[in-house]
Amino acid sequence: MEGKYYTSERSIQLLISLLKQHNIKKIIASPGATNLSLVASLQQDSFFEMYSCVDERSAAYIACGLAAESGEPVVLTCTGATASRNYVPGLTEAYYRKLPVLAVTSTQDINKIGHHIPQVIDRRSIQNDIALLSEHIPVTRDDNDEWSNTVKINRALLELRHRGGGPVHINLTTTYSRDYSVKELPVARMIRRTCLGQEFPELPKGRIAVYVGSHAKFTDAETEALDNFCASNDAVVFCDHTSGYKGKYRVLYSLIRSQEQFDSQINEVNLLIHIGEISGSYGQPRSKMVWRVNEDGEIRDTFQVLTHVFEMPEQNFFEYYTNPTSTRSDAYLQSCKDIYNKIYAAIPEEQLPFSNIWAAYKMAVRLPENSVLHLGILNSLRSWNFFEVPQSVLGYANVGGFGIDGDLSSLAGASLADPNRLYFGVLGDLAFFYDMNAIGNHHIGPNIRILMVNNGRGTEFRQYNHPGAAFGDEADKYIAAAGHFGNKSKDLVKHYAEDLGFEYISACDKSELERAYVRFLSPLITDKPLFLEVFTDSTDESNALKMIRNIEKNPTGLAKQVANQILGPKSKEALKRVLKK
Repeated sequence: MEGKYYTSERSIQLLISLLKQHNIKKIIASPGATNLSLVASLQQDSFFEMYSCVDERSAAYIACGLAAESGEPVVLTCTGATASRNYVPGLTEAYYRKLPVLAVTSTQDINKIGHHIPQVIDRRSIQNDIALLSEHIPVTRDDNDEWSNTVKINRALLELRHRGGGPVHINLTTTYSRDYSVKELPVARMIRRTCLGQEFPELPKGRIAVYVGSHAKFTDAETEALDNFCASNDAVVFCDHTSGYKGKYRVLYSLIRSQEQFDSQINEVNLLIHIGEISGSYGQPRSKMVWRVNEDGEIRDTFQVLTHVFEMPEQNFFEYYTNPTSTRSDAYLQSCKDIYNKIYAAIPEEQLPFSNIWAAYKMAVRLPENSVLHLGILNSLRSWNFFEVPQSVLGYANVGGFGIDGDLSSLAGASLADPNRLYFGVLGDLAFFYDMNAIGNHHIGPNIRILMVNNGRGTEFRQYNHPGAAFGDEADKYIAAAGHFGNKSKDLVKHYAEDLGFEYISACDKSELERAYVRFLSPLITDKPLFLEVFTDSTDESNALKMIRNIEKNPTGLAKQVANQILGPKSKEALKRVLKK
């Protein structure tokens, strides 16, 4: 087609780029206007092996025969209206025979559904047994759309061969562009999947870090495998208190990464290996690529640079990439520890305001050995993630749903597992009152200790860096929900806790808390469960957070902070796009 190249429609470009990278070349095209942009673009690319079939029902069965005989995936493409309905019998056949058939049904904007627009039908839900997966690909208008569509297309293409394989559906939006002037496709980011028994890719050279989200406690064998991997590859393990890893290469990363005026090469990695689930630690290293390791094999592109998924136990992964003959090194680990220790040593204890952060600074390291720490969302989790706890102390938080509504109940449930172990809970006042009925349960034992930080509101919404802070005191009315639950009454929680059999302690300043936590952190299980209520002020909470995030400074960090303040999020993204070109 002279003068005709690829369509200007970005979503179609991404699909074609990824089809080529995944080596999927067999196409059966049915005629139509809605899929014209896709078909015309495929037609001019000699990589693809194309066939024509007017009848979509027949096309789907042809795809079944071609896929079964060749052992390769086959792509179907059809227009809108009822054309796609004719794929159903053939896709049903493919489903029960596990044949890798990709049905790409082109569509107008799905916002038109239900408005009597010609040739617009609803394909948002499909039958259970015609595809393993159905993905809708909207028009790609910005970087966020491109990230999302890239991930969804990769997920669809990978599913064709996943766990035995089978048919997959992509509902592809078109704008009917008549512009076919694009001579070169973008190289869309390809995501690969490796399962046990398959060939493993080569481990990239350069700095490597393991990032652990919330995670079950590591077994001794899992810890040994990860430690050996780190030693073999001079890697570190970035953790927070929910990560479950207590090995030699653990780095509590929040205090380092949160510094607003400090930037370091330790934050730059060539490969980030992502394990575990959702993390409550928002500070993330900057990585060129991410490998995700999890038995579920799902594509979870947390850092938006995912290139590989390993569907296997973590222990198998780390053992494979450990070279027992390599020179063992912990240089990266020592660099991280040196910076952490330098920042920690510079914390101005006297100037740091009385707050959840100050309580964590004083109490975290003093938690009794072998105890368990449950942290509330979000201020408590963030505050305590700045400071290390004893090696034998395990940490948890409800980061799965990431809500404030079940902190006490989760703590209570955990405490039932071992009545001879101390279980500490730290949470704010709104989280406490949300779930206060939990401590009325008659199974509550003396091994529970609750630290409730009462600032009289959702202090998160008054933090200096939160959008709610722009409203000042007006935020208290509805955004921060101030003044509820006794408005920082000195008696309300005291009577409630004592009537439920708790020993109650309170503190309103640093000296009172230093006296109170001696009792609260006693390593011996007391006759009654303990309740420590600490009264703080939202302004102090905000100032403490700002101070702790601005301890260490260097020219690079200062320059980036100034750029963030001057440019703002939209201008920063525009600048990034320019620099990429």
